Amino acid sequence: MAKGPLFVRAEWDDEARVWVATSDDVPGLATEGETVEALIEKLKVMIPELLEANGNPIEYEVPFEILTRRFEFAQRKDI
Repeated sequence: MAKGPLFVRAEWDDEARVWVATSDDVPGLATEGETVEALIEKLKVMIPELLEANGNPIEYEVPFEILTRRFEFAQRKDI
């Protein structure tokens, strides 16, 4: 397993109103949370469990970086 942090992508699903996380570094990772903070708490549990389930035992902790992306629109206010 890589020594650096694992990378997790989180994108806002506007229809479901949740953050959806996936990762190429963690096989099988797909989860969601109403806030980024709630998502991170789920990831702290899921990442080690999924790594071990995929035959990658961990000693103590696994660093990960979460990259978030959310599209918005800024509109000009006409006077």
